[in-house]
Amino acid sequence: QVQLVESGGGSVQIGDSLRLSCVASGRTFPTYAVGWFRQAPGSEREVVAGISRDGRVTPYADSAKGRFTITRDNAKNTVNLQMNSLKVEATAVYYCAARPQNYASNSARYYDDWGQGTQVTVTS
Repeated sequence: QVQLVESGGGSVQIGDSLRLSCVASGRTFPTYAVGWFRQAPGSEREVVAGISRDGRVTPYADSAKGRFTITRDNAKNTVNLQMNSLKVEATAVYYCAARPQNYASNSARYYDDWGQGTQVTVTS
């Protein structure tokens, strides 16, 4: 089990960028796959991006392709999500999640550990 803490959210305007960070506790973090998910009010939680424990990126959600980049630094127990050219539709609470497997599934139900979330608000 790992504890996850997200940061980096905020209120920005259309076209701006944000970098979200997920910092994990525990020496076993490098053995975990990590996913970034988001949930807007009234909507289901959806995947944004995922990265395996060996650094391979699973296919981005269509909403993230070409604008978002997920990276990890196992030495720092950190997974980052760089979000560029933000749109209003990106407004949501963003969560990172971890599972003790290599593959970063696109389904939230396969993740065991979750952070508390960080709010991202994009306005026009």
